[in-house]
This record gives sequence, structure tokens and C-alpha cells, in this order.
Amino acid sequence: MNTSSDNQSSISATAGKVLIALALLAMVAGIGLGAYALFASLGVWFGMWDFRTGFNMLRTVNASADWVAWGCLALTIVIFVAARRFVPAKASRLAGFAAIGTIAAALAYIVPETYRAPEGTPPIHDITTDTDNPPQFVAVAPLRANAPNSVIYGDQANWDAVRMAAAQKQAYPEIVPQVFTASKEEVFNRTLAAVDSLGWELVDQNLAEGRIEATDTTFWFRFKDDVIVLINETPQGTVLNARSKSRVGGSDVGKNAARLRALFAEIQ
Repeated sequence: MNTSSDNQSSISATAGKVLIALALLAMVAGIGLGAYALFASLGVWFGMWDFRTGFNMLRTVNASADWVAWGCLALTIVIFVAARRFVPAKASRLAGFAAIGTIAAALAYIVPETYRAPEGTPPIHDITTDTDNPPQFVAVAPLRANAPNSVIYGDQANWDAVRMAAAQKQAYPEIVPQVFTASKEEVFNRTLAAVDSLGWELVDQNLAEGRIEATDTTFWFRFKDDVIVLINETPQGTVLNARSKSRVGGSDVGKNAARLRALFAEIQ
């Protein structure tokens, strides 16, 4: 009668059950948080709640997802090491389950973090290279008829045009008119190519007016942000002015300035 062998088999069987339970726990916890974060945006897409509710849901996820992700990562390592000893045939599979939970929880943390405004970002949603005479939307204006944010520069709660211009210049001093030695037509065509390359929806183009209007749809919440570009020939060269403005929300967490920087980089 081999008592030692029986005891070892019993320990291995018990350890295997515990490891399976831990792997499934990590996977369910991570996927649960990931699904909740995804549901936050899906609810906005399908009109189940507005974006403010979606943001609040993401904040709830963000508060715990990093801890869950680290916990799942630790479990993944422990499970893999322990499973190789007690249930070697299942080591990779069990560690894989826990790893899935780790990745899902990490994404549930990272996605809300993308909506956290960098330090010094003003809570505004209208950025332009010309704060004295901002380009005026023409073809886009009707598309914004029912949007909470109007097309009027400075028309934002607790702000006015003067304060908004000062805040933008302090936060984004690089957002200025772009001057080119190329002709108006060449810069115009470069801008059209940039709009296409950046994946924006072209709304209107008018070479005679030097005007291009487009709409950019954000990935997670499908926000619509609008861009207008005006290109004019001057004695100093071909000057490009641009404006990017969100249709909804107070702070754009720096997205409109980043959008204009991306546009300028593409045109150069």
C-alpha cells in the first residue's frame, strides 16, 4: 500500500482544483471590467444614456482596473509556476486564462486614462490658429444645428472669447498659422490628402475660397469633432489657418489641439 503516492496524488488533485478556480477568477474579473468599460461606450452609441453617464462608468472602472490588472498578472505568474509542478499538462492553459483577465483589466484601465486631460490642459473644446478671427464653419454649420456646442467662438459656459484665446495660447503656443512657400493650390491639395490620410470625413472643399471642412469621429465614444481649414495667398507666402471644435462636451482633454498638430504634420 503506497500511502505517500496516494497523498501526493490527493495534493496534486486539490492543488489543480485551486489553480483552476484562481485562473477562472482572474479571467472573469478581468473580462468583467473590460466588458463594463465597453458597455459604457456602447450605451452612448445606441442612445441608452448620454456621454456623461458613459464617462462616469469609465471612471468607476478606472478606479479599480489597475489593481485588478496587477493582481491578475501576479496570479498568472503564480498559476503558471504552480501548475507546472502540480498539473503540468494544464499549466499553459490555466496561465492563459489568467493572462486573458490581465489583458482585459489592463485595457479597462488604459482606455479611461486616454480621457484624462494632461496637466495644464484648459477645459475648452474650440482650438484655432487665429483666435482674433477664427475660421467660420460653412458646410459643417447645418450638421451642428442640434449640437450642444455652438459654432460661435467663446460661447462656452464660464468662458468667453478673450479668456479662451489666452488659455489656448498658454497651453498650446504651437497652434499658430502655418506659412508655406508652395502655391495655394498645392497646399490645398496637400491638405485634402492629409484629411484622407487621417481618416476624416470630407464635408466640403472649395479651392476658390481656399476652404476645406471635415469631420473626425473619435473611436471610443464616436464623438463628432469638426475641422475647417482656410488657405490664402499673402505677400508672406501661402497661409493656412485651421480650427477644430467638438460638438459635445466641455473639455476636449487636448484632442482638438492634437488633431491640428497631426494635420500640420501631414501637410508638411
